[in-house]
Amino acid sequence: MDRKEQKKAYREANKDKIKAYQKEWRAKNKEYMKEWRAKNKERIKEYDEGYQKGYQKEWREKNKDKIKEGREENKEKLKEYRKTPNCIKSRIITGWKYKGLISEDYDVLYDRYIKSTNCDECGCDYGNKGDGSSSWRCMDHDHETGLFRNFLCNRCNLIRG
Repeated sequence: MDRKEQKKAYREANKDKIKAYQKEWRAKNKEYMKEWRAKNKERIKEYDEGYQKGYQKEWREKNKDKIKEGREENKEKLKEYRKTPNCIKSRIITGWKYKGLISEDYDVLYDRYIKSTNCDECGCDYGNKGDGSSSWRCMDHDHETGLFRNFLCNRCNLIRG
């Protein structure tokens, strides 16, 4: 067994251990990483753009049929996965980040989001998006700073701006 295969076997056998170590390292080095990202914004941007334009794009072009085939084969698995709590959580948090929310701990914020049942502004019960009400749960944040303010119903969120 060559070195590459050994590394792969080790990673496979110790997935949980590695994941725990990485999580612990990120928690310890949060400030360091924040500073590093701030200092290296241009470098990160160049890397991301190059990666998107280069390898990733090439690979997708070469493997269009393989990708399409894989999606077709796993259509049902993907549907089921999208219903899992982890996937839902990931999609919601990604949406928050895309809309500009900045938070120290998205997990804590998500737990609070899930547990909230009433608007913090007007007190109404949250409805569901698409049920004809305008009281579905929204994450209110300052659009200039990106900082979280509160969980509100859609009506109060629109009024508050």
